[in-house]
Amino acid sequence: MFGIDKNHPTEAWINHLRRTFPCDREIDRILTRKLLRRAGPAYAPVNLETLVRGVEALLRKHLQDDFRVFDPGWMTGGASKLQMAFSLDWNSPGVGRTVTRLVLRMEPAASIVETSRLREFQLIRALRGCIPVPQAYWVDAEGEFLPHPAIICGFVEGVTQPSDGAAGVSGVGTTFPPSARAALARQFVECMGAMHRFNWQEAALDAFDAPALGAEAAERQINWWQRVWEEDVHEDIPLVRLAIAWMRQNLPVLDHVSLVHGDYRTGNFLYDEASNRITAVLDWETAHLGDRHEDLVYMTNAPYKQLMDDGKTYMLGGLMTEASLYEAYEKVTGLPVIPASLKFYKILNALKVLSVVHASGYRSSRCAKTHQDVVLAWVMGFAPVVLDDLRCTLEEVL
Repeated sequence: MFGIDKNHPTEAWINHLRRTFPCDREIDRILTRKLLRRAGPAYAPVNLETLVRGVEALLRKHLQDDFRVFDPGWMTGGASKLQMAFSLDWNSPGVGRTVTRLVLRMEPAASIVETSRLREFQLIRALRGCIPVPQAYWVDAEGEFLPHPAIICGFVEGVTQPSDGAAGVSGVGTTFPPSARAALARQFVECMGAMHRFNWQEAALDAFDAPALGAEAAERQINWWQRVWEEDVHEDIPLVRLAIAWMRQNLPVLDHVSLVHGDYRTGNFLYDEASNRITAVLDWETAHLGDRHEDLVYMTNAPYKQLMDDGKTYMLGGLMTEASLYEAYEKVTGLPVIPASLKFYKILNALKVLSVVHASGYRSSRCAKTHQDVVLAWVMGFAPVVLDDLRCTLEEVL
């Protein structure tokens, strides 16, 4: 894939990628769209007034009564999407005249991770009542009303990190006080279990493709993230090639199709500090139907493990040990934790993280497509740590 001008991809190269790495229909559409618009204009700042006008245009399509959008403001957090909080004075169905605090979540011109707002919207709406998630109200799946595709969800109170504890960007290095750790760890596992046991067959998820039992789920995930790697990476890394080759020769057999979050970790849930209650699980953009082990082993990625004061115990996301996570999960779900599948998805997750931080992070910044170039430069620093962790894992299996 080198020798290709990835900043100006040709139609022939795009079609080659699509044939070589078949994946979910909606993911294929999103990744193809990314390449088709790559040579277009660079990121230009979007002001709040433009977003408010876009929100008003979207709402006029859906609301019959009069409404008022007011009190807009930028939201911090996240390395990939533009987020604006605002208030809506409207006639809410079943409630009547009320004021609702809402959040607009919109793509920039290019992102560290290219995903589908339609999938995110469908999933959040389907999970309402199963686990704590924001309420999903409206979606502009194609950027018809707003500058780019976006969703509008309810505002949820809570924090991603303790006010008196250590924490870094995107949940990295978060340390929870002992008084909160046990309660949050229990809820974290319970939410994961409910998600993996969710009856997705009866939900309105037509933007998702379900894999068959067997090896298809694993192969589809390799295709997704290898395609992203090939599209965006700026240097060849033999260790990554070795990892991909090993995975393709050691596909695990899927025994239960689960709804997989894809980025399930500290930093992607809100909680109330007073009650230590998780109020919302966030960032569903890489969610898909697949193998539960992908979520189970995600926080064992090097950036999310923390060495405790005893100098020998690692805590995942500042919440629990790896062994306690698996033990609690099996009790909650009744589903087995399969060591071989854990090992495979640890390697797959390394490919995913590297594709995001070392490939797409670089490419979106290089092409001046994002508002988060400073943050992306910071997260690109994860790559050497993840590569070393990947090396250690491959040494165990080879």
